[in-house]
Amino acid sequence: MESCSVTRLEYSGTVSAHWNLCLLGSKTAPTSAYSSPARSLGDTGITPLSPSHIVNDTDSSVSEQQAFLVVVAIDFGTTSSGYAYSFTKEPECIHVMRRWEGGDPGVSNQKTPTTILLTPERKFHSFGYAARDFYHDLDPNEAKQWLYLEKFKMKLHTTGDLTMDTDLTAANGKKVKALEIFAYALQYFKEQALKELSDQAGSEFENSDVRWVITVPAIWKQPAKQFMRQAAYQAGLVSPENSEQLIIALEPEAASIYCRKLRLHQMIELSSKAAVNGYSGSDTVGAGFTQAKEHVRRHRQSRTFLVENVIGEIWSELEEGDKYVVVDSGGGTVDLTVHQIRLPEGHLKELYKATGGPYGSLGVDYEFEKLLYKIFGEDFIEQFKIKRPAAWVDLMIAFESRKRAAAPDRTNPLNITLPFSFIDYYKKFRGHSVEHALRKSNVDFVKWSSQGMLRMSPDAMNALFKPTIDSIIEHLRDLFQKPEVSTVKFLFLVGGFAEAPLLQQAVQAAFGDQCRIIIPQDVGLTILKGAVLFGLDPAVIKVRRSPLTYGVGVLNRYVEGKHPPEKLLVKDGTRWCTDVFDKFISADQSVALGELVKRSYTPAKPSQLVIVINIYSSEHDNVSFITDPGVKKCGTLRLDLTGTSGTAVPARREIQTLMQFGDTEIKATAIDIATSKSVKVGIDFLNY
Repeated sequence: MESCSVTRLEYSGTVSAHWNLCLLGSKTAPTSAYSSPARSLGDTGITPLSPSHIVNDTDSSVSEQQAFLVVVAIDFGTTSSGYAYSFTKEPECIHVMRRWEGGDPGVSNQKTPTTILLTPERKFHSFGYAARDFYHDLDPNEAKQWLYLEKFKMKLHTTGDLTMDTDLTAANGKKVKALEIFAYALQYFKEQALKELSDQAGSEFENSDVRWVITVPAIWKQPAKQFMRQAAYQAGLVSPENSEQLIIALEPEAASIYCRKLRLHQMIELSSKAAVNGYSGSDTVGAGFTQAKEHVRRHRQSRTFLVENVIGEIWSELEEGDKYVVVDSGGGTVDLTVHQIRLPEGHLKELYKATGGPYGSLGVDYEFEKLLYKIFGEDFIEQFKIKRPAAWVDLMIAFESRKRAAAPDRTNPLNITLPFSFIDYYKKFRGHSVEHALRKSNVDFVKWSSQGMLRMSPDAMNALFKPTIDSIIEHLRDLFQKPEVSTVKFLFLVGGFAEAPLLQQAVQAAFGDQCRIIIPQDVGLTILKGAVLFGLDPAVIKVRRSPLTYGVGVLNRYVEGKHPPEKLLVKDGTRWCTDVFDKFISADQSVALGELVKRSYTPAKPSQLVIVINIYSSEHDNVSFITDPGVKKCGTLRLDLTGTSGTAVPARREIQTLMQFGDTEIKATAIDIATSKSVKVGIDFLNY
């Protein structure tokens, strides 16, 4: 089942929308897994009471903030992960986690690879460099028994019917539950962070003193965001009873919050619009970035970043209503978010719902894999991955460090070492040498070097980047066509992939004359630092866009000639139109944080004592019936009114339904006005 998603919004539709809802679509509704609320429940369901309204109840709904001593943010990335923290008493100091053991040449290791190793008995063994190095050192036959997983976060983006039982496949081909793996990873970060905090404090640090923040891509559908929260519950970060102790932050929003604080010496400007820091747009992209990297390297020993309690110079140039785009390009996905500034506090308003796609740096790895297929044959490569999984990991590590050396102006070739077992296994598999395969393959820009290396011309390496970068540029072009996105002042390029000079050059060439392009210096840590700032002040993002349309299934009076005949339901002499989708909020509508949307209903049959309200969502805006294509059930409110017979009940009993739009979660409540009986439910995308 396709995922249905939920988020945060503001209602601007007309009040009379209910009664007209079934008039919108006189097309024949397709049959669906959801039968009408009335028929399926054996009762007559609910019908709207007129009028109903929206309440901008943003203040009363925000509960008293619990006092946390520290905010710990976890940037759970596709290729690399890490955590950072800040004590609430010194919010201007952000500490990035302790230096990791291990590391690769040419790769700064403030974060660790998102790799996890389980023993043959499926118990957690290690994470990050430790997992990779241990796996690499295992005997090849023994390695086949161990479960090694990497880059598994993408599964949450690519799985259309994500559930708590979704599987991941380890390097040896064995299946393991995704929820378990995500929980193991989060548990590992929890233990590392608490250990570091305890060492700093000189005494045991309690988990209850920590506010946790986990970052997710803004383009993830709602089930994936809920899945992350479930994994955090399983990992013991927080309990479902104290759900507010965990904030799910959207990656580009976190980056946006950090970019507000940037001082001139903390960024590089790429665009041709103006010069900052003595780098003008006409300088090569590489030069400015190399200088910045040098600055970062010199300060790398210090893991504490000072965030001045002021607005950065770039930000001070922004005026009320100014717009900017954050392009978060990571390992797996690229997220594009458009924000507008709201003064005086400088709060952020999301102007256009997050877009993007699976255009992360992993795309370059896939292109390299396709190149290997072309030279050595797909049958061999797939077999090699299964038979020599650790050697395959080695080969991809070797490629990663060369990938980072790719640059627009590079002239000398890039050498990628082939593991000995690759050369050996190929000879056994094909009966001839790797060198012979290269000669025969007609791939003229990849040569064999006598030191046992693939020698790639710079053009060959650049060609591997091209499909991914083209997708990013095309997506940005589409975004810039939108009226909401015209007159953008700045484009902030953030995320690990933003370090790639080829991507920087492409963005500069395409958009440098339209807006100013800014890259924060320690670009791979931007999201992590922003997530800490978000945890310290979650109210900074005031208005978001709803990714989905939400509503409930109701009955309306049947109107001959307007409603499809198959929707006619006759109960006790009354003719009803069934399966009507009564809309609470539309996809892409603005909604303020904490906003309440209220609707009033009455049971179609006054004597009804159990009232069931089903909540549905859709990616489409113009939904008429809950049986329309793409409509998904995502929650049920069951209000049991038995035992209230002594209460004087009005002839038309009013059941008030409220939806409150929070950070990445939505809560729904139904209240029987006569008896004040109520029931609450969180919108659930994984269990329907």
